[in-house]
Amino acid sequence: MKTESGIFDRTEKLIGQSGLEILKNSRVILFGVGGVGSFVAEALIRSGVGFLTIVDKDVIDPSNQNRQIMANVKTVGKKKVDVMARRLIAINPLSIVHPMHRCYTPETSQEFHLQDYDYVIDAVDMVTAKIDLVIKSQENKVPIISCMGTGNKMDASRFIITDIYETSVCPLAKVMRKELRERGVKSLKVLYSTEEPVIRETPPGSIAFVPSVAGLLIAGEVVRDLLKTGSIDEN
Repeated sequence: MKTESGIFDRTEKLIGQSGLEILKNSRVILFGVGGVGSFVAEALIRSGVGFLTIVDKDVIDPSNQNRQIMANVKTVGKKKVDVMARRLIAINPLSIVHPMHRCYTPETSQEFHLQDYDYVIDAVDMVTAKIDLVIKSQENKVPIISCMGTGNKMDASRFIITDIYETSVCPLAKVMRKELRERGVKSLKVLYSTEEPVIRETPPGSIAFVPSVAGLLIAGEVVRDLLKTGSIDEN
């Protein structure tokens, strides 16, 4: 992918022109643009993903400023997806960013057309939404990665990407394992932390360097998966 600014020149050194073309032609949908999701979104656009839908129903709150990349005193009170979309387009004006100020639920799932995407990223908090996203993605044969809990943690080096049934420690992962097993889901790629929660508070405590690292790790996994499975149309 060439632009006047040459923003992908150094990326091309790693993945080649063919890799840039794969990412340029990839369509990704991201649910949740918070402490994790905002870093996922930015890393995908900076890596060259050409089409990204971002979904979140919230507006920016002052409490978001400690960890969400688009949150500052000037953006408080604005829709997260709108602020994030403007930020992403300013990074790469040739990318297509589609903001959806919506809440994903089993009842609204048909609004999102998961079958039209190459990858689904779950960075939401609501368990019912996470479970339904997994089921709908797998029904549509679209790869999905789901983020487990990053709150109440302090050690960003403890994140790993594995199957949901290989997780431990994480309270959210425990709930997800149970619910998915009951629904016959055999496997799910997740990011989770092996760190015991430092505190057990609801809403959880958070710090800048933990959810951001989770988001970057997820983005990296998605980019690598897209490059492995992508193909170039020689015609």
